[in-house]
Amino acid sequence: MLGLDMIEHVLTPEQRRLRTEVRELVKSVPRQLILDMDADKVEFPREFLREAGRRNLLGCRYSERWGGRGMDWVTTAMVMEEVGVLGYIFACVFGVGAELVCDAIVLHGTDAQRERYVKPLLRGELFAAECLTEPRGGSDFFGTTTVAEDRGDHFRITGQKRFIVGGTAADYFLVYARTDPAPADPQHGISCFIVDRGPGVESKYLYGLMGCRGGGASRVVFDDVRVPKENLLGKLHGGVEVFHTMMVPERLGTAAMTVGAARPALEVATLYTAKRKAFGQVIARFEGVSFQVAEAATLLDASRAMVYATCLAVQAGVPPGRLRRLVSETKKFVTESCQQAVHHALQVMGGIGYTNIYPVERIHRDLRLASIWTGTNEVMSMITASEWYREVKEARAANLTRDSEGDAPESDAVDEKIYE
Repeated sequence: MLGLDMIEHVLTPEQRRLRTEVRELVKSVPRQLILDMDADKVEFPREFLREAGRRNLLGCRYSERWGGRGMDWVTTAMVMEEVGVLGYIFACVFGVGAELVCDAIVLHGTDAQRERYVKPLLRGELFAAECLTEPRGGSDFFGTTTVAEDRGDHFRITGQKRFIVGGTAADYFLVYARTDPAPADPQHGISCFIVDRGPGVESKYLYGLMGCRGGGASRVVFDDVRVPKENLLGKLHGGVEVFHTMMVPERLGTAAMTVGAARPALEVATLYTAKRKAFGQVIARFEGVSFQVAEAATLLDASRAMVYATCLAVQAGVPPGRLRRLVSETKKFVTESCQQAVHHALQVMGGIGYTNIYPVERIHRDLRLASIWTGTNEVMSMITASEWYREVKEARAANLTRDSEGDAPESDAVDEKIYE
């Protein structure tokens, strides 16, 4: 199968069987649904998620007790890549509920919360959305202005969130809100809540998007919404703990599905350039064409390798700081590499690639989101730089690596080593 030979040795027979199941789901989706979503004729693919739930394909890494299959991160990456082949927005809506929201509740929730919210979501009976980004800012998570006031036996939440994938269809929302107006540390004044759709919850504005249409992305307004105390997720003022754990599936899942979404563009371009003729021969024989296809294939293979290596790091339980770096590096490198691969695919097809005769132009539009959502790639660079500097200094202080600074002919010219 295209683009997957390099990771066959990573997958177990059980994972390969599951991959076949996911591919069958992907092949079963009607072409018209893809077209209607991109044309904004379908607001949200409810039936797609219901069918995924019926086939027990949602949340494969969670315990069977809660409706998953008890598998691992490598399996999750494989599933997300295969769903991405169908279209980036399909992977978005698939992952938001079955990976992000479920992850938060499974890791930080109570059994009662898992019973009420995780199991029906993984069966495809409920839909969920994560509410993090606000109108005043996206990357500034700790600057949230949504407020949850403690009213004794319940909280009252007021605020707005925007660009919420699944906002128009969600039966419940994972909402971050400020519960301590003046904390000593801004990171510890926010809490996370499970908020049911009901009085005071309104999906107010449906966005007209450049790509990734049909995912119900909207502004969600919470107007004095009553939330029972038992719907607090994790500890009071402990939203940062939920946030940090969710950044792993959010960003690593984004990387995996971006590889899958880019694959069809390369496949279409490969087959097109192997048939299209110019100057008396197929254009795949021209280095200006075939080298771009080769570069695209290399970028996708490198991206896939990075995704799987990071999945293994998560499974191995690497320290939190290093994991943040690996996940951030992976999200940035993979999304930008896949965007470049799709650029190559469109370029070698020429003018026809810029039309809707082929799906490459849609894929190009869809994947532009990849380096923006779940944390911009600039934020990924900031995290990577911070963690990398810390790791190198700690390694040198502990004398864990060779001091390579001395491996130069004039390394003892201390008067030339001026730092201030």
